[in-house]
Amino acid sequence: MIVQVQGRVVAKDLDRVEVMTASGVCYELLIPLNVYESVGRVGDQTTLWTSLVVREDAWLLYGFSSAYERRIFNKVLGAKGVGPSLALGMLSTLTAERLVRAIREKDIATLQSVPRVGRKKAEQMILDLADKLDDALQASDVAGTPRPAGTGVDDAMRALVSLGYTAADSEKAVRAALDSGKKGMSAPELIRAALAKIGGR
Repeated sequence: MIVQVQGRVVAKDLDRVEVMTASGVCYELLIPLNVYESVGRVGDQTTLWTSLVVREDAWLLYGFSSAYERRIFNKVLGAKGVGPSLALGMLSTLTAERLVRAIREKDIATLQSVPRVGRKKAEQMILDLADKLDDALQASDVAGTPRPAGTGVDDAMRALVSLGYTAADSEKAVRAALDSGKKGMSAPELIRAALAKIGGR
């Protein structure tokens, strides 16, 4: 079982990345959008946690920025009617933590924000997974950069999403605002700082 790939990025696209290991083996990994944003540029060194999905016609390797994100991907595959492509789409639209929260809180509207997830599919996911994610909440082993946390952060991200920005863009802007701003910002201050980051791109 391949559980981690470490090496140099030799090619990247929105949905996949190629990593050349020190042993000379190059792996193609299918990735969620946040990995495209965090993996670095071609030539950079990277480490990705992986999940291998074996099909009749192909062996597909999926790459993630943390062991926690990989665990959520594998958990979501346990829901009826959810395949690797849809699970990857969920992690591209929502963060792993947000996805877990939406399922546990039976937040159908948030789940429906994912392309190809209608109300029926969202309800089925909740039915299949809501009581099976307790261990997924233990995020102490998350590797890589953690998602910003806190009530103000959640409020700021919700506000940005309500303004039409994607969950990925909202999180990226909030993270940038936190990195360059003062500590202890209120939600309104954080929203303004994040909007300034988006406007300055």
